[in-house]
Amino acid sequence: MLQAIGLTSTSRRDLPPLVDDLTFEARPGCVTALLGEPGSGKTTALRLMLELEPGRGVTYFRGRPLHRIPHPAREVGVLLGDVPGHPSRTVRGQLRMLCAAVGVPASRADTMMEVVGIGGLRDQRLGSLSAGMDRRVGLAAAMLADPCTLILDEPAAGLAPRDRAWLYGLLRGHASLGGAVLFTTGDAKEAARSADRVVSIAAGRLVADQDAADFARTRLRPRVAVRTPHAARLADVLGREARAAHRVVEIVEESGSRLSVYGSNCAEVGEAAFRHGVLIHQLADETGDTGAPVPPVPQARTGAGSGARVEARAEARVEAAAQVRTGPGVPAAGGGAGVHREPGAAGAGPAGGARTEPPAETPPAPGPAAPAHASTGRARALAGPARHARSGRPARPAPPVRRVGGPLRPLRYELRRVFGTATPFLTAALVVAVSAATALVLARTGHTPLNRILAAWPRPFPLPPAALGAGLLGALAFGEEYRYPALAADRGTVPRRLGLLTAKLGVCAALALLLGALVVTADAAALRLVFGAAPLRVPADWLAAAASWAGLLVGCAWAGVLASGAFRSSLAGMAAVIAVPVAVVPLVRGALEGQSAYPASGVASRLRALASAPWPVEADRFVLGALRVMAQPVGAALVLSLMVLLCAYGFTGLRARVRW
Repeated sequence: MLQAIGLTSTSRRDLPPLVDDLTFEARPGCVTALLGEPGSGKTTALRLMLELEPGRGVTYFRGRPLHRIPHPAREVGVLLGDVPGHPSRTVRGQLRMLCAAVGVPASRADTMMEVVGIGGLRDQRLGSLSAGMDRRVGLAAAMLADPCTLILDEPAAGLAPRDRAWLYGLLRGHASLGGAVLFTTGDAKEAARSADRVVSIAAGRLVADQDAADFARTRLRPRVAVRTPHAARLADVLGREARAAHRVVEIVEESGSRLSVYGSNCAEVGEAAFRHGVLIHQLADETGDTGAPVPPVPQARTGAGSGARVEARAEARVEAAAQVRTGPGVPAAGGGAGVHREPGAAGAGPAGGARTEPPAETPPAPGPAAPAHASTGRARALAGPARHARSGRPARPAPPVRRVGGPLRPLRYELRRVFGTATPFLTAALVVAVSAATALVLARTGHTPLNRILAAWPRPFPLPPAALGAGLLGALAFGEEYRYPALAADRGTVPRRLGLLTAKLGVCAALALLLGALVVTADAAALRLVFGAAPLRVPADWLAAAASWAGLLVGCAWAGVLASGAFRSSLAGMAAVIAVPVAVVPLVRGALEGQSAYPASGVASRLRALASAPWPVEADRFVLGALRVMAQPVGAALVLSLMVLLCAYGFTGLRARVRW
């Protein structure tokens, strides 16, 4: 059950709110359409329900608001706009990444690709998909965790009629097994044909909340469909008789032999044609043209009496769909008849005509329902893939979903996110190439210490290429989440989970250390190849130098992660990485200048005494080495910057309410 109560968006300056005190519900086992003209507040209402927009009101998903649900993706499947995935990521890689995020096995991605009919596109890049295939990927992503509720914004936008029939059959299959489906549309015909209930809104306010049968009867426009070889003559006859009788009749002449007559009935049109000797091939009362109804699907038992209610809704819907429907419209004001000749025109609008179209091909009903899911008490099977609809075979329901939890779930997601594109590999290749070339130049001059040669760090440069590369990988960790918000479907809650933050910090630290090792190895190999073994004398303090190198790379990577998470931008993450040596290091160097008034000898032993689990005395050497690194200007600047960024990250996430 989805209940939206008092949804009201924040008022704009000198303008009314886009959504004003909107209250409605979407019941389980029912497909609900949110109908409204463009600009009526449909999308804003969905964003208010998902807590993406500031405003008032509350939405309950099975009795709980979204921020009280531990795992939102398992409760609500969302499709807002296009698929928010990296364009170079494959379809299979995108879905497997989301499987790791929502805690389901990776094999679920292959299952859902078959369910939505994109099994043959698993290796296609997201950026190369058509609008229809993009919609299918979005539906697969929304249904990965087998959610109880689906919230879809214009799911049929850009789809062909055949794909629309398939889509609504899929949604009806989800609803028939106890799920709640809410989708938005601006087409009244589509809402009447595809939904069990229609919630109509205008200017952000509720207009009507009706069953599909009542909506079709009370809010769609009745007409008389006429097919005659003398369409122009009959239109003239009907117009003259309407003017003579002072009646309001609107006549739309379509495609030469078809007429749609609004404001009359079959008896009046037939008698007028008989009196004037006009041959008629077809004469029928209709309520618009909505094509073939979506077929009923097998019902699942969702509780005592619920199966009967679902079947009653399906029967009422089939009876309502027996009449052909059209969009809402208003006849021309005043007496007489308005005749419109619009060959090839679309369906009736508020002031336009309607045309009769051949009914779309009816897709087959899905196959038998799956057994009830043990963890939720209901079965949720999906309509089969498009290839079943084309071949006429019944669709296979999706099997129950096995949950995969544990602390490694964020780590699995982060690894799939990082290695799902070529970005880390290209970054590493570029950094290694630039570092090798820089090391050769520094070694040729002969005035640079070996530590800086292997790090490819000229003195005038604020950071070596490896540190910049590590910072870039760290900045992309959260920057990609905001640029392609695939994790939580634009909810903006992804970066505020402690498990995910820990996974990102760990993965970025490992990548930074690996990148540093590759750079040092490549630089040493280049030096040996060009100059022999002469420049490669191992320094006496190599261990301290290695620790400083590792600390620099990890610090830059973490600075990028925290800054991009706090300021929601990859550019902000890179700016923070560069700001450490450019702005923070000079300040720290100035503060550390001069001799200390008190010696700091014995600090390692005092720290060992304070620790809850004292370390062995032999470890004092490593503690002193770490303290010396942090006492250097660059090390102190990195530590200070990381502390500030961590505080900023925590401060910006105080209002986060969704847990990983």
